[in-house]
Amino acid sequence: MARASQRTALVTGANRGIGLAVARRLASRGVDVVLASRDAARGRQAAALLAEEGHTVRVEQLDVTDAAGVEACAERLAEDGVAIDILVNNAGTYPTMPFFSVGEADLRDALEVHLMGAFRTCQAFVPGMVERGWGRVVNVSSGGGAMTESTPGPAAYGIAKAALNALTLVVAAAVPPNVQVNAVCPGWVRTRMGGAHASLSPDEGADTVTWLALRPDSGGSGGFYRGRRRIPW
Repeated sequence: MARASQRTALVTGANRGIGLAVARRLASRGVDVVLASRDAARGRQAAALLAEEGHTVRVEQLDVTDAAGVEACAERLAEDGVAIDILVNNAGTYPTMPFFSVGEADLRDALEVHLMGAFRTCQAFVPGMVERGWGRVVNVSSGGGAMTESTPGPAAYGIAKAALNALTLVVAAAVPPNVQVNAVCPGWVRTRMGGAHASLSPDEGADTVTWLALRPDSGGSGGFYRGRRRIPW
């Protein structure tokens, strides 16, 4: 892909793993990147790593489970004249307990990150995309939340990712075609979640995410992708 025209992207959970790889790929394409991290110190460490590679990013402390924190982040950016054109909802957790070991708090925590976190960031940043006439939202989901692939799982994680997929469809239906909203399964990636024996590197996992974030207006919305291929929900 050619270098992107000047856009600004906010990537949640970007201090490591797939999120950091997405931030790196977008920055290398000329996108202004807001690297959002729940832990501000780890966000600064990630930004320093990118700076050593020649990329300058803005660090924002952002815990997507904190509604007031999401609003405060949006207000800080607006006050500084930073308009978010690309939103990558990457922040996640990976609870693995079987269904009958899942407590209400476990399920609630998974939904807070994967569903409510994306809900909050979409409500905070997507209206501006609609107003400006261009935007991209990429929700990092999983085949574990795809109803057509298998029983969603692990239990709390799969339920939360299935809910994120539903949110993707709802937001896509609520915006005009020049704001594309899609979900992606990055595959089995060598991260703290995926483990050391996963088949893909974080950079490979970031490929489809970045492709959707920069896709032309003809690309379409409301899809679920793996490896640049649209797959059934």
